[in-house]
Amino acid sequence: MSEETATVEYSASAKEMGDKIAGLTLKEAKELGDYLKDEHGIEAAAGGGAVMVAAAGGGDDGGGEAQTEFDVVLTGFGDKKLDVVKVVKTITGASLMDAKKMVEGCPATLKEAASKEDADKIKADVEAAGGAVELK
Repeated sequence: MSEETATVEYSASAKEMGDKIAGLTLKEAKELGDYLKDEHGIEAAAGGGAVMVAAAGGGDDGGGEAQTEFDVVLTGFGDKKLDVVKVVKTITGASLMDAKKMVEGCPATLKEAASKEDADKIKADVEAAGGAVELK
């Protein structure tokens, strides 16, 4: 059997659009997501926001600069779901029902572009309640 690798070719317009999306700032990526949802009814799949944020931040050639803003992502709730829901409600200002949906829909971004201090505090609060958090 011969091993052949498939070559995928992309149109110039797809390449141009992809390069523009990859170069977006976090604020621009959020605005684009809101526009697509409001105007066209297109929503990201679960985890899509985190993927978009990673892509938007990945093209930065900061040359070793320390990260100053973090996205706080809930990754699990352990066996104390109610306690985690209460903390998520407090952190996000969401209704109890929305906080419950966020917790049950892990991973869920609790706060975007938080300072290191805020991100660490949120992480500590969620972990104290029994949840698991990642800083991205």
